[in-house]
Amino acid sequence: MPAPPRPFLVEEYVRWSDVDFAGIIFYGSYVRFFEIAETELFRSVGLAYGDVFDTYDVWFPRKALHSEFFLPARLDDRLRLAAYVGRVGTTSLQLNCDVLLGEPARLGAATWQVIVCVDRQSLKPRPVPEGIVRALAPHTLGEAAARAALGVS
Repeated sequence: MPAPPRPFLVEEYVRWSDVDFAGIIFYGSYVRFFEIAETELFRSVGLAYGDVFDTYDVWFPRKALHSEFFLPARLDDRLRLAAYVGRVGTTSLQLNCDVLLGEPARLGAATWQVIVCVDRQSLKPRPVPEGIVRALAPHTLGEAAARAALGVS
């Protein structure tokens, strides 16, 4: 019996280039962290983006990006980035990323973004390849289940 789905975790530090004059992370810097989590989530299931794009002849442009900020992260804070697929549509995926701070883990920021699977030549939406959906299944779960698995509310 396979293990229940769980978020994928990767750690990253807040760097000098991520903070404002007060030493607090600039909200725009979070997009870089979200991208790191997404890229490493895909890589962890054998879907390095360079290979995915060539193998399936697709791109994954963003349709929507929604972020919320709860606690400030500061220079040199270690962030735990929890990435997971919140929803699988016909031609899109909703990717979620929760940014965890400290021990016990507290929710510092969160995002969900919709990426659309498009043909590389025409840029028209096409179904998300089944191989991608299947590979991401161990990290496909709803927000409440993901946060429960992470021990945050």
